[in-house]
Amino acid sequence: MTYVLTSEEKPLSGFGTFRAKVTALDPRMRIVMTAVYAVVVVSLSNLWVLAAALGLSMWLLAFSGLPSRKTLKRMAMMDSFIIFMLLMLPFTIPGAPIFSVWGLEASWEGLWRAAEIALTANAVILAVMTLVGSMEPVTMGHALFALRTPERLVHLMMFTIRYIDVLREEYQRLRTSMKLRGFRPGTNWHTYRSYGYLVGMMLVRAIERSERILAAMKCRGFSGRIILLEDFRFRRADLLFVLALSSALAALVWAEAVYAAS
Repeated sequence: MTYVLTSEEKPLSGFGTFRAKVTALDPRMRIVMTAVYAVVVVSLSNLWVLAAALGLSMWLLAFSGLPSRKTLKRMAMMDSFIIFMLLMLPFTIPGAPIFSVWGLEASWEGLWRAAEIALTANAVILAVMTLVGSMEPVTMGHALFALRTPERLVHLMMFTIRYIDVLREEYQRLRTSMKLRGFRPGTNWHTYRSYGYLVGMMLVRAIERSERILAAMKCRGFSGRIILLEDFRFRRADLLFVLALSSALAALVWAEAVYAAS
């Protein structure tokens, strides 16, 4: 036996059915167009054009078949990582003052920069979640390998995705074991040592598990090669999607050039 990556492509008879499932499109095309989309949006700077790019991402979400509320909630979780930076930008970039807080002046330039970063980040991350985040990990690995991504990198990505959840379950078991033994976290050396032992035990168990997994894979004939059982096909619906998205991106670039010239 050999280690095999498989994919689950669903038939797509036309662009009209794109509304039902974006996952039916060619995964290779989705990865390439996501990269192109990110490069174009990051190169934009006008707030109105960036707002249009965010609207385009919302359009992709609406036609993807993904649950809108859950997807937007995940995007909001991403925003929580940059909200502090966005709040500080108006006070750290010099320019025309808006107001002052405790002697610190907020500038219009800093506010525009914060809005620009927020729109760019949300437009890109929403497009990534819609086009790539909806892929199964195996399908993504299959598509990346078909795009001539280095085989070792694909292996690394696949195993990382697969065993993050395994490590999380191991962490939960160790935490439950600590609670059953009466552990209560606090700001003391006992707590710090306990967490140190927890991290060390997770590393030890991860190494032991990796050795068992490697032995099991070798017993099943794993030779370090990815064998693909099926080929992706670029169909008419994929071509229409590429043309539509490319036209929208070209319109964004044209609008950016018009605003820059005016």
